[in-house]
Amino acid sequence: MQNTLENYIPDLAITSVLQLLKVDGLTVKIKSERKTRHGDYKQLPNGMHQITVNSNLNSYRFLITLVHEIAHYEAYKTYGRFIKPHGVEWKRTFQHLMLPFLSPEIFPNSLLPLLAKHFKNPKASSDTDIDLALALKQYDADNNKTYVFELPDGSIFKLYNGRVFKKGKKRVKRIECVEINSGKLYLFNPNAEVELIEE
Repeated sequence: MQNTLENYIPDLAITSVLQLLKVDGLTVKIKSERKTRHGDYKQLPNGMHQITVNSNLNSYRFLITLVHEIAHYEAYKTYGRFIKPHGVEWKRTFQHLMLPFLSPEIFPNSLLPLLAKHFKNPKASSDTDIDLALALKQYDADNNKTYVFELPDGSIFKLYNGRVFKKGKKRVKRIECVEINSGKLYLFNPNAEVELIEE
């Protein structure tokens, strides 16, 4: 596992991550990109536990996602299976597991204040923390995508699944967009990655 993981996470995090994963019955699989999630955790029918993380994540997002999923396993083990997936038990576990990694030896100084703020009350996805998500995306490989918030109002854009939308006005945290085919209104996260069709 080390040879695989060391290709995906910051060098100085490897030893600590391997310590976290030194448990029987837990495996980590690295998957090709999934548009709807960065990673997941589940108990398999045979009683084993499996974490998956997307291979296309930059090393900082990969580390955060991996620890997020390890926190699901640890919370499940400690508190039982009837807790909420992203409830207070998971949040406390995630904060505790992530704390040793929040250092300038592992993360760039520009990310540390955003991570400190995020981990006061971690969310189900770091993507919902817009400031942190945009800061993390600076470390992604260029993929020729743009973000909804960058588009001028009235722009037509396409999602990865081919659905086409027109950008509308901004609400407090979301952006109203109308699906062209159905005329239905949807609320978009400002940092959703899209493909511009026309301005």
